[in-house]
Formats: sequence, C-alpha cells, structure tokens
Amino acid sequence: MKQFLLAAAGLFAFATASAQNVTLNVKLKPIQTLVVNKSQGEVNLEYTTTDNYANGVSSPNPDHLNIYSTGGFEVKVRSENAAMQNGGKNIQVSTIRLTATAGSNAVDGAQYSQNVALATTESTLVTSTTGGVNKKISVEYKGAGQDTYVNNYIANQDPTLYTTKLIYTIVSK
Repeated sequence: MKQFLLAAAGLFAFATASAQNVTLNVKLKPIQTLVVNKSQGEVNLEYTTTDNYANGVSSPNPDHLNIYSTGGFEVKVRSENAAMQNGGKNIQVSTIRLTATAGSNAVDGAQYSQNVALATTESTLVTSTTGGVNKKISVEYKGAGQDTYVNNYIANQDPTLYTTKLIYTIVSK
C-alpha cells in the first residue's frame, strides 16, 4: 500500500498545469434608425388669411423625428419633386424652409440647421458626433410669405392642394 501511495505521488509530481487561451471579441456594427412621429406623418401649411399670404405660415412639429444611433450621425432631408403641381400651376419646394431644433430628449452636442430650403438634393438638418437612444428632433416647416402663392389658388378647388413627399435619411458620421 505504501508503494502504491508513493507511485501515485510520483505521478502527480510529474503532472504539469495546462492553460488554454480564448480570444474574446466585441464587434460593434453601426446601427441608425430614424422614425417620423406617426401623428405628424402629414404636415399642412394652410393659408387662410391675407396675413398668412403676406407673412407666410409655419407648422411646428415637436419631437418630429426619433433617432437611434450607435455613434455620430447626420440627418438629411430631400423632396421627391422640385415643384408641387396642380392644374398647370406649381409651387417650387425651395420656397418651403425647415428648421431643426432639439426635442424633448435632445441629442448631446448636436448641431441643428436653421432655415433650410427644401430641394431634390439632400440637405443636412442635424449633425452629431455622438449617438444616442430615442433622441428627439423637432422640425418646423415654414411656407413663403410676401404673397408668393397668391396666384396659385385654382377656382372651384377648396382648398387648392399642392403636395410632395419628403424623404428623411440618417447616415453614420
């Protein structure tokens, strides 16, 4: 029995410790989502008084856009058409201006663009070097004043409607 214990102890003396390595990788891929507030999916600029035609009208849309971004980003906007048409008349989309501001859950350190004219090419509304979750951006739409649209009303249409689609995009920065 003593020999058996000595032999077992000898085997343990020659056993070596063994270690294994594991490489752990954390892989982060960029994710950006932009959602337009469902209750603000249609924006109306209504001209109902002489003052409206003279001074323009605006439609403030608080928390219009909801952003999720894994890092810096830009929010851009463009119009589907250069002109909104009805009955042979048209309104140039460049007469509509957008102003972006911080929403109720602001993007830290973001730069917001003011008085951006709509166009068929993308215009930057918001730039941020940091990301965030459920960040809100408010957007105000402003139609032209100075009687710009006074000759765009068409008789027997109440109201005369001019429409275009706007496309918002978000990209990594």
